[in-house]
Amino acid sequence: MRKRINKIIPGIVALLLIVFTSVSVDAQNAVALKLNEILVYNDSNAVDDFGEHSAWIEIFNSSYNTVNIGGCYLTDDLNNPTKYWIPTGDPVTKIPARNYIVFWADNHPTRGIFHLNFDLSDGRTIAIFDANGKTLIDKIEIPSGQKPDITFGRPSNDSDEWVFLEKSTPGANNDYTKKKSAGESFVEMDPYGIGMTMIAMFVVFSALAILFVIYKNMGRYFIRKATPKVKPVADNSKQVHEDAEMSGEVNAAIAMALHLYQSEMHDYENTVLTIQKVSRTYSPWSSKIYTLRKIPNNR
Repeated sequence: MRKRINKIIPGIVALLLIVFTSVSVDAQNAVALKLNEILVYNDSNAVDDFGEHSAWIEIFNSSYNTVNIGGCYLTDDLNNPTKYWIPTGDPVTKIPARNYIVFWADNHPTRGIFHLNFDLSDGRTIAIFDANGKTLIDKIEIPSGQKPDITFGRPSNDSDEWVFLEKSTPGANNDYTKKKSAGESFVEMDPYGIGMTMIAMFVVFSALAILFVIYKNMGRYFIRKATPKVKPVADNSKQVHEDAEMSGEVNAAIAMALHLYQSEMHDYENTVLTIQKVSRTYSPWSSKIYTLRKIPNNR
């Protein structure tokens, strides 16, 4: 029973670690959020869920896990960092890994979570604050000279530079140019395939070496498990197997044999044959003279 409990405890600990890790991964990790693209004057650009053209702000989750933006703050005034509180408890505020979310700066917060209580007509700053209302996560100074339907944003997700973009991409990657695949880039680096060959050989031989070590150790382990352990008896004259299990019949037979041996009641067959010579040369029982009757005398 104790062995089973000792085996169960590590499993429970591992399960708890997995649960806590998943909770922490899906929990508030707002430091990965970045302002990615904005549109101040929306004349004929994207429309919101009410069919209206409003200014919008795009936020990018730069991490590789889901981040819940609920509880954070958006503002257009650094002196009022808690101007718009993003409600919590709604799954729509969860931003998947390397994904985007769009807020409409239309000054109509009653229209839903993604409708802010300010617009960008007079604002010159956009900022995201953490749930404590004090920690600044990201901000952007809106430069003058904004043009209708021309967005201002990062040319790529990993860029820190802001430029006027040729194409607006709300809820999508700003960099829509064609990219080289990994295979094409590798071909440029290794046009004759020498590097690929060396890598393939290294992987194959490494895998074989690892398998050899694994199977060798597994074989030793199972052989050691299959071999019964022995320990000497007190007088060091015999050895008994710890792992061997004998039935009751075997134990009874052994006990009886020992008892008979000690009591000298065991069978003993003498291999010497003794032949005694009969004193008479014939057997009186087979003699014919004793079997014949006398002839009656009729005289």
